[in-house]
Amino acid sequence: MHQSILRAWQRAGHWLVGRYVILPDHIHLFCSPGTHPPEPVQNWVRYWKSHVAKTTGAGADSLWEKNFWDTQLRRGDSYAAKWEYVRSNPVRHKLVSRVDDWPYQGEMNLRGWHH
Repeated sequence: MHQSILRAWQRAGHWLVGRYVILPDHIHLFCSPGTHPPEPVQNWVRYWKSHVAKTTGAGADSLWEKNFWDTQLRRGDSYAAKWEYVRSNPVRHKLVSRVDDWPYQGEMNLRGWHH
């Protein structure tokens, strides 16, 4: 599933995924527009969810919730705080004891605020 999601994000270049954490029941990711003007984020999410469902043989309705939650970050310190929260999710959910032990996380495209 991890690789299927990464391939879908690579194919769906209208938005570029930076850091992400994939958990058993939800995904956190940071993304930014890959086109100007930006494609609506709803279209991008719909595309990659559909692509993952088709390539894995899972039904989209059983695999994904219909909605998603997003927010726009405007400052680097906000990004840093949100990333610390996101990367700690596997520990909070008692999936691993150390943040770095969770294998389903990474960074696809370098985004500006944390480098």
